[in-house]
Amino acid sequence: MIPPPDAPGEGVPIRERVAWLADRISGAERRAGRSPGAVTLVAVSKTQPLERVLEARAAGLSVFGENYVQEAEGKIPSVPGAEWHLIGKLQGNKVRRAVSLFSWIQTADSPKRLAEISRCAVESGKLVPVLLEVNVGAEESKAGISPEALRAVAESACGLPGVRVAGLMAIPPHADDPSASRPHFARLRGLLEALAREFPGMGLRELSMGMSNDFEAAIEEGATMIRIGTALFGGRSAGGRI
Repeated sequence: MIPPPDAPGEGVPIRERVAWLADRISGAERRAGRSPGAVTLVAVSKTQPLERVLEARAAGLSVFGENYVQEAEGKIPSVPGAEWHLIGKLQGNKVRRAVSLFSWIQTADSPKRLAEISRCAVESGKLVPVLLEVNVGAEESKAGISPEALRAVAESACGLPGVRVAGLMAIPPHADDPSASRPHFARLRGLLEALAREFPGMGLRELSMGMSNDFEAAIEEGATMIRIGTALFGGRSAGGRI
C-alpha cells in the first residue's frame, strides 16, 4: 500500500513516523466525531527484521500484526509486553501454533476454521478473540467470507467454547485513491451492525479495516483497528520472512 503523499519518507526514524500517524489518526477521529483513542494501530511487521519491530515497540507501539505463523515464532518471544494479531490466512495445519502464539486471530473465514480454533483454544485453556474476514469486493484472488454467507458463519460460532467473535475484518480492492475504499468500509460497517442486531449476545464491536493509504477514510467510516505497515516501517525487508 502506498502511504499518503505527506507521509514521512524513507530514512525517517520510526519514532517520527509513529508521531505522524498518531496525529493523522487523532485528526480522523475528530472529523468523525469519535472519542480520542477509539482506534487501535496494528503495526504490520511482516517481513520486517526483529530490530525494526523492537524500534517500533520502543516508540510506544504495543500491538503488532503478522501474516505468517512461522515468521511470528521468531519474533514474539523477543518483544516483551506486545499483543500479537494474526492477519494472514490461517492454514489448517497451523491452527494449533497460531492459537498458542497470537492474542487475536483476524482471519477466521469458515465454520470449519472456527471449530478448529475452538478445539485448540480449549486444549490450551485460552479464550481467543477472532474477527471474521469478509471478502467485501467479491475478489476471486482474496480469501474471506462472502457477505451473503456471513450470517451463517457467524451463527456457527454461537456456543463455541474458547472463541469470542468480536467483529469483522476486510481488505478492500486495491485502489490508489483512498476514496475508492470508502464504500467498502461503509459496507463492512453495515454488515457488522446487522450482525450485532441479530446476535446481540456476541458483543460484535470491532472493525479491522484500513491500511497505509486509506486508514483515515477507514476511521471516518468506523474502523476500530487499522493495519499499518509501509507508513510505519517504510518498504518491506525481503529477508524478514522466515
